[in-house]
Amino acid sequence: MAGRVELDGELPEGASVTVLTRDGDETFEADPETAKMLLDAMAQCDRGESIPLTQLLSELRSPRVSGSTPTPFDRG
Repeated sequence: MAGRVELDGELPEGASVTVLTRDGDETFEADPETAKMLLDAMAQCDRGESIPLTQLLSELRSPRVSGSTPTPFDRG
């Protein structure tokens, strides 16, 4: 709202707040599991545990070869 973030509750002094926004009035609410997943992903990035987007797209587009090095997105 006019450059302000309004909360429905109170936060302790010095609390960190993450605001995700797009152009327009799009909003979303995350259940606790999704919120934890987003916070964990942001913490990974803060620790430098990320790859460049170009590398990710390249890995997603390339065919998987048996015995190849797993990507961060491989489940097993």
